[in-house]
Amino acid sequence: MHPALAVALAYVAGSFPSAYLAGKARGVDLRKHGSGNLGATNVMRVLGAKFGLVVFAVDVAKGALPVLLLPRYTVSPWPPVWIAIACGVAAIMGHTRPVFLLFSRGGKGVATAAGVFLALAPIQTLLTLIVFAVVLLSSGYVSVGSLICASLLPVLIGVTLGPRSPVFAISVLVAVFVFYTHRANIARLRRGEEHRFGKQGTVPSRRMAAALAIGLVVVLAVLVAARFAT
Repeated sequence: MHPALAVALAYVAGSFPSAYLAGKARGVDLRKHGSGNLGATNVMRVLGAKFGLVVFAVDVAKGALPVLLLPRYTVSPWPPVWIAIACGVAAIMGHTRPVFLLFSRGGKGVATAAGVFLALAPIQTLLTLIVFAVVLLSSGYVSVGSLICASLLPVLIGVTLGPRSPVFAISVLVAVFVFYTHRANIARLRRGEEHRFGKQGTVPSRRMAAALAIGLVVVLAVLVAARFAT
């Protein structure tokens, strides 16, 4: 297929409104509840861990599968890694501005970006996800974990793949994008008003952490199956 078609398909895949559909299944418009964000964190906050687990796994897969699969069927003079990166960026943009919701606000792109980098740089991303889990369990702040990991991943990729790697360049751009989408969270953190998981906002939710861990295992199993399918 033509690279433009691959990118378009990746955008459509990223646009799949998993959080919105999960809310509608329970008669809730998540854009009007919790943080108003169409991401796995808000699903867990409003609908519970079971729904959040499913949405988290789907959002990660929306980023990983286009990167893993579409370049294989794309005919282009460009190196496959560039096609994969273009598909990954398109999937993230689809998640944040989904076509199925008429380009209105979607999620913040963290879970989908994690899927993209699990496909592009799996070891570095897994290490980053471990750091995310530690930060979440110790602080209860999903936003802090996301921001720290967005900063850490380019460092790990730069050290292992080198600063000239196109994967490093896109990791820096995605990190900037994650900080941009979390600007409201940063403001709340400065005021001491950021949402925190756990009883009375003091300790993180073990159910949420367990759901994230299970979601990662499911997504990794899908990624391994997709990678070795051919």
